[in-house]
Amino acid sequence: MTFSFPGNTVRSAYHDGRLSQYLLLVACLAGVVGLFAARALVSLSPVAAVVAALLNPAIRQELPRWLRNGAAVRLALLYVLLLSSAFYTSAWEVWRHEVFRQLPLLGVPLAFALAVPLTPRQRYAVGSFFTIGVALIGLATLGKYLLNPQEANHLIETGQNVASVTRIFHIHFSVMLVLGVYFGFLLQREALAPPVLRWVLRGASLACVVVLHVLVYRTGLLALYAMLLVDAVWVVVLNRQILAGLALLVCLLVVPYLAYTNLPSVQRRVGGSLYDIQQFEKGHDINTSSLSQRLAAWQTAQALAARRPWLGVGPADAYDAMMQEYTWRDYGLRPEHRAMIHNQYLHYLVASGLVGLFLWLLVLLTPLLQPALRRNPYVVHFLVILGAAMLVDSLLEVQIGFNLFVFLYGFLVVSTEREVRLGQQNPS
Repeated sequence: MTFSFPGNTVRSAYHDGRLSQYLLLVACLAGVVGLFAARALVSLSPVAAVVAALLNPAIRQELPRWLRNGAAVRLALLYVLLLSSAFYTSAWEVWRHEVFRQLPLLGVPLAFALAVPLTPRQRYAVGSFFTIGVALIGLATLGKYLLNPQEANHLIETGQNVASVTRIFHIHFSVMLVLGVYFGFLLQREALAPPVLRWVLRGASLACVVVLHVLVYRTGLLALYAMLLVDAVWVVVLNRQILAGLALLVCLLVVPYLAYTNLPSVQRRVGGSLYDIQQFEKGHDINTSSLSQRLAAWQTAQALAARRPWLGVGPADAYDAMMQEYTWRDYGLRPEHRAMIHNQYLHYLVASGLVGLFLWLLVLLTPLLQPALRRNPYVVHFLVILGAAMLVDSLLEVQIGFNLFVFLYGFLVVSTEREVRLGQQNPS
């Protein structure tokens, strides 16, 4: 009889790479849980992922590949841009906080570029966990709506939203729901999916669609239908599947019509949104209108960016600069209702100028220009969904949105580019 001591087991797991791989898997699952409910795990999971990278027994051979990973380098450039703003920032306390807060721009790509890669089954498990988890939270939130629909519809009519049961901010929750819709659809098509899980994923995808429409999350619906339009064009132009493209276009028209004609919440959201726009155009009081406040913020940001076009005012100074700009034209808004930019592209233009906007577009669009990454439907859907949502919100300026983007960028884009490069080096 032979005995295996714990030390020998750990040493063996380290040398064959299992320790690094399993720790990366735990970090991914913890990160998903953190996004859903446990905020502490959002901060701890990148640390665990970096430790997983350091435990790769072949880390010396992987280091050059990390430095050549374009996706990791692009996120690092965003961090370098933040560091370089130290030369002209005046908000030092905020700058130091941002330097710490945005460390995952370096750590998360490093982890996915250096740690022993997850197996296809492990990656599938993480994707399924995210999709099913967000669907369950969505269904629980829908149940909360159904317990008192009159009160919830009144909130929706006045531009507010039904909060998720785990207190995820509604904008980020809506983006997660859209990711759940498309990830669920893609995952259920995989050969790895057993029959029961295939049906669970289909149900999760459908549940996310229903929750998005009943609770009328505007940002999520914009991203949902923007992705549907891109899919329709994609299958027609690139795949030559005319009938499939036409079917998607029909869904793009019919589903919103059916939702509007059958769901009181949708009718109230549309009516309230049109009223808000009219109030803004007529110069009326918009202190209780979130949509009008967003329009005012966009105009304020455009005026600010026009005066500092190249390097912007500095990421740490963006809030102070916006509030100062409101003193020139306040749109009748009281100080507590003067909104920040709510557009990630415009936010980079204000904070870091054309240089920052250019680097951000490199992060978002470069993977779509690479054939190997463009053929990965998960990469394409992630980038288009987040890119559309960022037209109406500065997702990276709130920690949960920042971590959602950086985690998925590492999990999907950095990992896929790493896999492609390894395949090119070892074609057999």
